[in-house]
Amino acid sequence: MNSKKYKNVLYKTRYINDLRDMIYSSAEIFGSKPAFLVKDVPGGKYRPISYIQLKEDINDLGTRLIDMGLKGKKVAVIGENSYKWVVTYLAVTNGTGVIVPLDKELTAIEIGNLLKRAEADAVFFSAKMWEKVMEAMAETDIIGTKVCMDGDGGDGIVCWDQLLSEGKTLRENGDRRFVDAIIDREAMCSLLFTSGTTGMSKGVMLSHKNISANVYNMSKYVKIREPGGGLSVLPMHHTYELTCHVFTGLYQGMFIAICEGLRYIQQNLKESRATVMLGVPAVFETMHKRVWKQAESSGMAGKMQKMMTVARRTGLFNNQKVMRRIFSKIHTSLGNNIELFISGGAAINPQVIRDYEALGFPMIQGYGMTENSPIIAVNRDNYSKADSVGQPMPGTEVKIVDADEDGVGEIICRGPSVMLGYYNDPEATAKVLRDGWLYTGDYGRFDEEGFLYICGRKKNVIVAKNGKNIYPEEIEYLLLEQPLIEEVVVYGVNDKKSGDIIVKAEIFPDFAAVEEILGHADDHQLSEALKGAIEEVNDKMPAYKRVKRFKVRHEEFEKTSTRKIRRTGSSIREEDDQEE
Repeated sequence: MNSKKYKNVLYKTRYINDLRDMIYSSAEIFGSKPAFLVKDVPGGKYRPISYIQLKEDINDLGTRLIDMGLKGKKVAVIGENSYKWVVTYLAVTNGTGVIVPLDKELTAIEIGNLLKRAEADAVFFSAKMWEKVMEAMAETDIIGTKVCMDGDGGDGIVCWDQLLSEGKTLRENGDRRFVDAIIDREAMCSLLFTSGTTGMSKGVMLSHKNISANVYNMSKYVKIREPGGGLSVLPMHHTYELTCHVFTGLYQGMFIAICEGLRYIQQNLKESRATVMLGVPAVFETMHKRVWKQAESSGMAGKMQKMMTVARRTGLFNNQKVMRRIFSKIHTSLGNNIELFISGGAAINPQVIRDYEALGFPMIQGYGMTENSPIIAVNRDNYSKADSVGQPMPGTEVKIVDADEDGVGEIICRGPSVMLGYYNDPEATAKVLRDGWLYTGDYGRFDEEGFLYICGRKKNVIVAKNGKNIYPEEIEYLLLEQPLIEEVVVYGVNDKKSGDIIVKAEIFPDFAAVEEILGHADDHQLSEALKGAIEEVNDKMPAYKRVKRFKVRHEEFEKTSTRKIRRTGSSIREEDDQEE
């Protein structure tokens, strides 16, 4: 429900001092309720793990880690989403040392470089990562302890299950070094490397205070009704999934079901009976396209559109019970239990949100960055706007600086979730942390009700010779509405004829749509069709924003693990440009 009557309503939340406090209090409150749903074998049935068991496993593993001499050390973890991944993270942060989550999609060379930069003393990895991790460490001797989280060990590799069992024995014999460890909530507990879409990744230092404040304050805006649970789809090394889904879910008493992979989302939603799912725009947009393609193939697209229009006009979409009956096939395909979709990590087309809402799937988006643990602003579950990222989170102050005549300027924020700084990089830290304010590098504006709108990245903005700022992301949204376009990156190039900066688009077509609409089109026919699509978008924009050149690419853009396009390394060749 998106009603203004809730605009001043905040959910009551319990204060947590640190992540250990979060786990202990949740174990006391939720006890035998499932904290996780896991599968012991691919394609098997979900098995519950209780909040009490989660607490015990963290304490057992943490005790053994201290016994191994890892107190105060940095411990890396890399692998697929899993219960053991989360236990490892919390066993390190809640009394052992500093956790260093790494992206499993990185190359062996990149993993090795980050291990060196982090000065890691140990690494935990999944069996699937064994070969890559061994290759990464071949050139370094800094790693003293190597633990496989789901294998038997051997050849200097320690087995995770064995460590857990040994830790349990130590605790039964009275070892309290971990459970009695003093936690400094102001000190670094997590070292997260940014995805680096436009440059070299930076090591973000976060504290217990940073993370727990984000969980605590975000829960004042978004509350999951009982019995509730989420399907963990996004990689846990990313702070969006870890803080906003896993930790906030555990704080609120949800269960976290581990997804088996992107292709299994619908199946796992049904099996787990999850009520909420966090995703990035690419995930939700793919699901959105699939829904419409199925409707079109069955001849129901027109009827579905009419029913969605009625739902919007009457406010009927706020009644989920009714909407599940009206659009029963769609809801059934997603498990028939979804109460909330949350999009983040990048901006999403507002029309996608509006369509989901009209189908009876409440959906909100938020805004944040790793440097703020991550959430800065978020829509409330009962008071939201589809084209906005929401209002500043409680406890976080947000301002727009150096605004232009339209109120657009750089977004800065301050509050308890702002990072400690970049690891071993005081120069980079000084650039973004000034007088307690975090300079995000994003451009945005506020409306009269205090909702924040993201216009684009400061690094990406195109400045025309007339002084006008052109935000590539705005143009990309419009282009992505065209059925022939799958992916696009917009940027500025120098025009030799005019001497001005003009807008160029690099396009990866939706070849399935091309086949469906154009048939077996050659390169010239495809180019002409894309010209028409661009002209349609250009008609909606002032002259200085219009796309003047474009290039067709036949391979997807390189992406981060959260499906954000890397805006570097596009290999642009001017001779391939098409003039508009």
